Amino acid sequence: MNLSGLSLRDLEYVVAIADHLSFVRAAEQCRVAQPSLSAQVRKLETWMGLMIFERTTRRVLITPEGRQFVDQARKVLQEARQLFMVARNTALPFGGSLRLAAISTLGPYLFPRILPHLRTDYPELTMVLGEGLTDDLAAKLSEGDLDAVLLSLPQPDLSLSTAAIFDEPFFLACPHGHAAMSKGGPNWDGLRPEERLLLEEGHCLREQALAACSVVDRSNRHGTSLETLKYMVAAGEGCTLVPALAIADKDAVAYSPQPAAGFVRRIALAWRRSDPRDEEFKILASHLRSIIATLDLGVSLPSNNTKDMG
Repeated sequence: MNLSGLSLRDLEYVVAIADHLSFVRAAEQCRVAQPSLSAQVRKLETWMGLMIFERTTRRVLITPEGRQFVDQARKVLQEARQLFMVARNTALPFGGSLRLAAISTLGPYLFPRILPHLRTDYPELTMVLGEGLTDDLAAKLSEGDLDAVLLSLPQPDLSLSTAAIFDEPFFLACPHGHAAMSKGGPNWDGLRPEERLLLEEGHCLREQALAACSVVDRSNRHGTSLETLKYMVAAGEGCTLVPALAIADKDAVAYSPQPAAGFVRRIALAWRRSDPRDEEFKILASHLRSIIATLDLGVSLPSNNTKDMG
């Protein structure tokens, strides 16, 4: 088969449709008119003699053969990005561009504080920031859609390298006047099961809270974000654990520090082991630790005797 009929742009279209299961949203992501994208994918399917997508008036499905094609297309695009990486201007850190994301319980609270310092350290670097759930970010990192991720350890993917940045303690958030706020009051593991509020499934912070105490009333409502959990606590729904960086003076809840053992998470920078910029990521991790050391964030630099939650 002559490969001249296959382009990387076609593969980007296919992967975008597979990710969104929508031709409209795929076209928006690829910044192309939806009719043009649809026509090009049809042309590709005809040329390949393969039906990648099953189309109905209401939804888009990936055919079994199409799944194999999409998986291979992702690999081809990742290798193509490696080619561009080789051709980048190596005189600039990270070739002049860095796609950096953080887990959603960290990014909104950390990025505004460290970004000015990062821009000082990397004045010629264009940074594209993002946030999301741990598994989603790890998958995007592995597939080459991200360059690095700030996440909570431990990180089980052996294809990723990590460098610890800081240890962040958890505080117990309760309604004002709650018994946990008084001297000798209960900690997280001393609350009644029905009082413990958690994030919805998919957040690593949920798993860390359960690791500290797994007895939770199944009827409890879950929050979609830390800010939602704070509102629930303020309304008297119960108590929850909040990372130090997420605490703000405006919060209408009361906070209580927890015992050091078991109530801390270790934040690390993660990148692909296969990325040829390994040394640059190690330098970035060092810069991040130096920045953290100069700021009053209520966190500490990693120590060997700190036990990671998870």
